[in-house]
Amino acid sequence: MRFTSLIVELIRARPRLIFWVVVLCQAALWLAVPMLLYRGPPGDLATVLAYGREYQVGTDLGPPLAFWLADIAFRAAGNHVFGVYVLAQLCFLATFRALFYLARTIVGGPQAVIAVLLTMTVTAFSSPGVEFGPLVLARPLWAMLLLHAWLAIGEGRRNAWFALSIEAGLLLLTTSAAMWLLLLPVAFGLATRRGRRNLASFDPLFALLVIGVLVLPYLIWLIRADVPVLPPPPALDDIAGKAQQWGVLLAWLLAAMAGVIVLTVMNWGRLVRQQEDAPIVFRPPVDSLARHYVYFFALAPGLLGSLFAALYGQDRVVGGAGIALVMTGLAVVVATGDLVQLRRQRVLRKVWAFALAAPAIAAFASLLILPWTGGGEDPTALPAREIGRFFGDSFERRTGHKLQAVAGDAQLATLIGMSASRPHVLLDGTAARTPWITPEKFAETGGVVVWRTADTVGTPPEDIAKRFPSLVPEVPRAFERPVNGRQPLLRIGWAIVRPKA
Repeated sequence: MRFTSLIVELIRARPRLIFWVVVLCQAALWLAVPMLLYRGPPGDLATVLAYGREYQVGTDLGPPLAFWLADIAFRAAGNHVFGVYVLAQLCFLATFRALFYLARTIVGGPQAVIAVLLTMTVTAFSSPGVEFGPLVLARPLWAMLLLHAWLAIGEGRRNAWFALSIEAGLLLLTTSAAMWLLLLPVAFGLATRRGRRNLASFDPLFALLVIGVLVLPYLIWLIRADVPVLPPPPALDDIAGKAQQWGVLLAWLLAAMAGVIVLTVMNWGRLVRQQEDAPIVFRPPVDSLARHYVYFFALAPGLLGSLFAALYGQDRVVGGAGIALVMTGLAVVVATGDLVQLRRQRVLRKVWAFALAAPAIAAFASLLILPWTGGGEDPTALPAREIGRFFGDSFERRTGHKLQAVAGDAQLATLIGMSASRPHVLLDGTAARTPWITPEKFAETGGVVVWRTADTVGTPPEDIAKRFPSLVPEVPRAFERPVNGRQPLLRIGWAIVRPKA
C-alpha cells in the first residue's frame, strides 16, 4: 500500500504555500538564534557598521552598498543590531524566492519546492547568513540575476533585461567579485545558439547603459583613489601549494553541501532494500538549454571561485559559498529526471530537519563548550552593548561632550563604534584605512583609546604608547562573559584624549 504524507501532497498541490512556510521558519530560526545567544556581533559585522556609518563611496573593503544598508538598518532599529539581523534574513528570503521562481520556470512548482528544500540544507545559508556584509547581500542579487538572465538569454523575454541591468549594477556596487561573476552569463549566452540570437539585439546595449549609470560614482572613486579595477596577474611560484589550497577549498564546498549529498544518497533507489511504492513528484520535460544552464551555474561559480581564491592566496571562495552553491539543489532535481520518487519519507524528513537544526545546535554548543577548551575567543561572547555604554558614558561624564571617536584595539574600537553616540572609528595602526578621521582630527575632537590588558595596572601596549605618547591610563575595566570557563575576565585598558577647546 502506498503511503503518502500530507507534506508530499501539499508539495504537489500547494508548492508555493510549502515554500513560504519553510523559508519563513528558517528565517525566524536564524533571527532568534543571534538575539538569544549572541552578546556581540558575529564575524566582521562591527567593522561593516563602522564603515557604513561614514557613507564613503568606496573603501579598501570594496564597493559601498552593503555598508550603507547595514547602517540604515542599524539606525532604523534604534541603534540596535537587531535591524541588521532582520536585513540579513530579508536577504535570505529574497535569495530563495528568486531561486524558487527560477526553478519553477524550469522544472515546475512541485519540483521547485524540492530544489529549495535541498538548497536550504547548505550550511552557507545558516549561521554564516547572520553575518551581514557584501557576501550576504550579493546572494539575493546573484539569484535574481540568474533568474532574469535565464528569462532574457534563454527564453528571449525582452522585459527581463531592465531588471537584469539593475541587479548587475547593484551587484557591482556590492562585491569586488561581481566583475568575473557577470562574465558567466555572458559566456553562457555566447556559447549557445539561442543565447547568441537573444544577445544580438539592442536590449543588452540599454542594459549596459543602465549598469554604467549605477556604478559611475564608484568608478569615479576608483579612478581618483588610483585603485586598480582588475587584479594583477597571480604569482605562479608555488604551483603545488596552490593546487593543494584549491583542493582544500573544494573540500569545504563539499562539506557545506553535505546535507544535499546525504539526502540524495538516502533517496537513491539502489540503496533501498525493499522496493516500496514511493510517491512521485512529476514535472514536464526540461528544455535541453535549461538543463545546461542549471548545470553550468551549479558548477562554474564554485570551481572558478575556488580556483581564483587559490591562485591569489585567499582562504575562502571568491564570491562566497552562498553564491557558489545556490544552484546545487536545482541541479540535483534536474539530474534526477522527470519523475522524482520520494523514498523513506519519514527518514528523509528527520535528516532534513536535523540538517537545518544542526548549525543552531552547534552555535549553542560552542557558546557553552568553547570557553572550557581554552581555544580562541568567540566574538559573539563579547558584551558589546555593555562595553559601548561604559566608555560612552565615561567620556561624557569626564568631558561634558559625547564620544566622537575611538581608537586603539581594532576589535574593541568597532564594538564601541556601535554604541548610542556612534563615534568614528580610527584604525590608528593603519590610519589610511579610515580616511574619514585622521590622528590630527582625533587629537582635536578627543576620544577614547582602548586596548586589552591582563593586569590591573592597564599599561598600554608599546605600539599604542608610541602613537599616543601623552596617554594617561585609567583603571582597567573588567567585563563578564556569558560563560567564562578557563578564560580570564575581559579586561580593557583605556585612556581619554580630551577634546581641544
